[in-house]
Amino acid sequence: MTVGNRRKRQPSLAQLRAFSAVAEHLHFRDAAAAIGMSQPALSGAVSALEETLGVTLLERTTRKVLLSPAGERLSVRAKAVLEDVGALIEEAEALRAPFTGVFRLGVIPTVAPYLLPTVLRQVRARYPHLDLQVHEEQTASLLEGLAGGRLDLLLLAVSPPAAKASPAAGGSGRGPSPGVPGVTEMPLFDEDFVLVTPPDHPLGDRTGLPRAVLRELNLLLLDEGHCLRDQALDICREAGRDGVAATTTAAGLSTLVQLVAGGLGVTLLPRTAVDVETSRAGRLRTACFTDPAPSRRIALAMRTGAARAAEYEELAEVLREAMADLPVRIVPDDA
Repeated sequence: MTVGNRRKRQPSLAQLRAFSAVAEHLHFRDAAAAIGMSQPALSGAVSALEETLGVTLLERTTRKVLLSPAGERLSVRAKAVLEDVGALIEEAEALRAPFTGVFRLGVIPTVAPYLLPTVLRQVRARYPHLDLQVHEEQTASLLEGLAGGRLDLLLLAVSPPAAKASPAAGGSGRGPSPGVPGVTEMPLFDEDFVLVTPPDHPLGDRTGLPRAVLRELNLLLLDEGHCLRDQALDICREAGRDGVAATTTAAGLSTLVQLVAGGLGVTLLPRTAVDVETSRAGRLRTACFTDPAPSRRIALAMRTGAARAAEYEELAEVLREAMADLPVRIVPDDA
């Protein structure tokens, strides 16, 4: 192929999508599965892209796939092009009609079982033409999906205000961002943590607990990767505890509560999870901390400048109204 002919040809979106998937996974089978393409078709698309661009993008061996120096540089460009095309399609959908088309919502596991019934009920009632698709993943995966355009909106726990004011002091302000550039938060509510204990524990059913009690308790945690684990550790550090010996952990709150019921220790649960989880485990007891109790903030998060930002903000207000009956403190949209 001559240079002149090559310049006349342009890569297709399918070629860019195939190359971007391989650049991310460094594995043809995994990349093909990720974008719903057969492995031969994906390999052919990448080869066609290399021919069109006139550069070698991948170094293929019998054992692994590596990006060439050109592949390293051009993978960034390819990802940016695909994100721009996704934004164009998203904006066109929003212009056709609000709250229609596909709506991809990511939710963290420590929120999904307790808030999704309210979210789904409101979406079905108010936006019957919206195709809501829910993805339950840990925070890091959700933020990556949001940044890459795989997800549209997230429902997750974010950093609470640095110093939560008591009700008498006028409530609490907006918390800081999750530390990811290009993400805008829409706070929904704050909720306290409660201590969950076995039925025979001396702290069971108590109120006004000082945080200092956490220094000596055998506290059970979720596995690494859950933001609730990090929040629990932060609460312990604020109480003056250096760390927690994680000899026993759980993949989800249901298992965590069963471990408490079995007498292996105590744990911290957000208020929205208490009724559901303690009812499953039988005779568990809860204890409340003195004000200001340790808490977490739940928010919707979107890409800054998203084409459907007005719709997301409207949904946030709808959810604030719907969640007012939960054991939480609603955060106004102007807070």
